[in-house]
Order: sequence, then C-alpha cells, then structure tokens
Amino acid sequence: MILQSDPRPVLLHGGTVVTVDGDDRVFVGDVLLHHGRIAALGPAGSVQLTPGTRVLDVTDSIVCPGFVQSHVHLCQVLFRGIAEDLALLPWLRQRIWPLEAALSAATLRASARLGIAELLLGGTTSILDMGTVHDHHVVFEAASTMGIRMTSGKAMMDRVGQSSLDEPTAASLSSSNHLADAWHGAADDRLRYAYAPRFILSCSDELLRQTVVEARARGCLMHTHASENPGEVDAVRAATGRDNVVALEERGIAGKDVVLAHCVHLSEDERASLKRHRTRVAHCPSTNLKLASGIAPIPGLLADGVVVGVGADGAPCNNRLSAFTEMRLAALLQKPAHGAEAMPARTALRLMTMGSAAVLGRDGDTGSLEPGKRADVVVVGRERPHLRPLADPVATLVHAAEAADVTHVFVDGRQLVRDRRLVHDDLGSILADAEIAVGEVAARAAIARGLP
Repeated sequence: MILQSDPRPVLLHGGTVVTVDGDDRVFVGDVLLHHGRIAALGPAGSVQLTPGTRVLDVTDSIVCPGFVQSHVHLCQVLFRGIAEDLALLPWLRQRIWPLEAALSAATLRASARLGIAELLLGGTTSILDMGTVHDHHVVFEAASTMGIRMTSGKAMMDRVGQSSLDEPTAASLSSSNHLADAWHGAADDRLRYAYAPRFILSCSDELLRQTVVEARARGCLMHTHASENPGEVDAVRAATGRDNVVALEERGIAGKDVVLAHCVHLSEDERASLKRHRTRVAHCPSTNLKLASGIAPIPGLLADGVVVGVGADGAPCNNRLSAFTEMRLAALLQKPAHGAEAMPARTALRLMTMGSAAVLGRDGDTGSLEPGKRADVVVVGRERPHLRPLADPVATLVHAAEAADVTHVFVDGRQLVRDRRLVHDDLGSILADAEIAVGEVAARAAIARGLP
C-alpha cells in the first residue's frame, strides 16, 4: 500500500497551537496543511483558505508537533511483561537475547506493527529504532505501509556467543549495507537507515571501525547503547581499559552522526568527548529506572551543549511506548537533585520534539510547527477532567496529558489517526496477530509468560 497525502488542503481550526518554534509561540488559531507540509499557521482568521479546503474543528484541543522518540525497539514489543525485575545484563542474557533469537520474520512483523500502532495512537510520528539481527526488512515494510517516520537499523552483533544472534563480522556489515542501500531515503525520505552496533560488549573492534566507514559512506546515522548501567560500565572498563564513550570514540564512533542511548554513568572524560565531538544522546528515563540503572545527568549535558532527545526504549523495559510518560519523567527526575526550576515543562517538551528531531538529523523538517516543515502534527483532545482548566498548555501536555488523549495524528499531511482510531490499519487484526505471535516466540524461547 502506497500512502498518499490528502490532495486537498486541511485546516486544523480553532485549537490551542503549541508551536515549539524558536520563540515557543502558543496561540489559539489555525494550522493549514497542504502537499505534505505546514503551509501556514496563525491566530484564528489569519490563514487564507483556498476552495476545497477540508476543515477539521479542533476547538478545545491542543495542536502540537508530532512527538519524536530518539530510541525505541520495535522488535521487542511482543516481550512486554516477560522480562520483569532484572538489571541490564541479566535482562539481556536471560530474557531479551533468547526472545529475539526466537523471532521469525512473521512474529517480528507482528511486533513492529503492534509497536507502530501504539506509537501513532499516542502521538509519536518519528522514531529512531534499533532492531534485532535477522529479518529487519519486515520492520521497514511495516513502517512503510503504516506511515510512521522512521530511522532504523538491524542490530549488529559479532561477539555475543548467542548462537542465533551473533554473526560473522563480514555478514553483519554486508546485511547492514544491503538494508541501507534498499531503505535509506525511501518513501520520499520518510524512511532512513541507521547502522546499529548493539553495544561495545557485543561488537568486535573490527566491526565497530568498519561500521564507521560504511555508515559515513552512505550518509547514515550510527546508533548504539553506552554507559547505561553500573554492571555494563564495569564490564566495558574490564574489556577495554576505557570508559564506554571514550572506548567508542577511539574506535571512531563519535560525532553528530552518532546517537548514544542512555549515557547515565558518565565520567568527566566521557562528558568531554560528547561535547568535543557533538555526539548525540537519547535519554530513556523509564528504562533507566526500571532496570535500576540510574538517572542520566541531562541538565549537565544540556549545559555542555550536547544535543539530547528522549525515547521510551523497549516494551520489556518500560513497559509502554508513551511520549507523555517519558516527557513527564524527564522533567520530574531532575528536580530532587537540581531544584524545582530544573527541567521545566517547556524543556521537556522540546526534548521530545525539536531535541529528538535534532538527534535524528531531522530538525530542519520536523519537531516544530513552522511553515515549510513536514506536516507531522498531533491533536490532543481536552474533553476529560484531568485536562481542565488550561492555565498553561505546555505544562498540560507534559504533566497532565496521556497517550489516550490523542485524537488526530498526521504524518507528511496524511491523517493516520482520526478520532483515536487508526485510519489505514485494522487495530483488531494487529492485536490478534500479536497475541498469536507472542505465544509462538515465548514457546520457542522456552520462557514462561506468567499465563496459564
């Protein structure tokens, strides 16, 4: 299925518009979408209409940029609830790697479609995704047909010892190159490829160094995990003699085309490396709490000028993919240590929009409501009690709204969610396929689901 933008202009009329532009403008007015982009916006009555414009009345709603999540794992959505109460390394070894090894192309597709449905229904329009090792083309196929904006890459692992996950270095590079050549820039650049060495403990030096060569030859991002958990930090020091970020830098993985997920436990040398190379960081507050990893030093990184975004990470370590949950936690976690003024709502919203868009290298096209940008727009309904009164629209989005409050979602001007329902996909079929798939995967991995 090829998704087409509505050929008619669409006017979102009468909403409270939160732009997240350079001036953080908020006003009651209109947003005009046409040819996949934001054609105009302004106070009510200021936007000129052409004949045939479809008017969507969003009075009593908040209109904001589509949320951008800078670290998710669509391949793990089926694992929700079957990897509980474990720290990072045992969580990976006892649950995630065996479960990923048990995925087939069909069950991986079911996982990706379930995750994309959850993300779109909750207002997330763009993601940076890290896959598993095999069959990653089905994730791109799901994103292509469902309409989300996605940068993604298969996990690269040549040093794990998991029989169905680790692969020869040359094979990992070759399959990544094939995927990049097939998908980078596809669907009018809605889809991009990112080379994704999983983390330094699962990758040889040769794989890491060659990843840099191949990714930069194709203009692709690199995406990995770093300095997430005390056990992982100690293991990296034992293996390399260096702190995590510094060890990656020595292998060439540093720069504004590199996204490091987590960065919770950072030495001064690591902070200096991030600042020096302009390496991007994806903050995952829920996961860092659930896996007992810690709290990332986000105010300090922002003060250093590091570009930071936010992501929900994976369903088995969160257990939701809600932009609203992550924004709220990102704001609240910093206040006990840094004061009530730390991480105001405007900063948290910016991290989930323009910050994450910059992490993905897409801030010129997405992340704010401005004329000429891609029409990635979310409408949040305010008919429920927890969204009244509206004293501060930004604080309402960050601290009061929930994923279920999202009523309409547009990506590239295509309406993908209307009145809280997917427009182009049958949610019932997605849910049914996922229920069948999770049983197959858990059985193949010999991991109990906690159900009879």
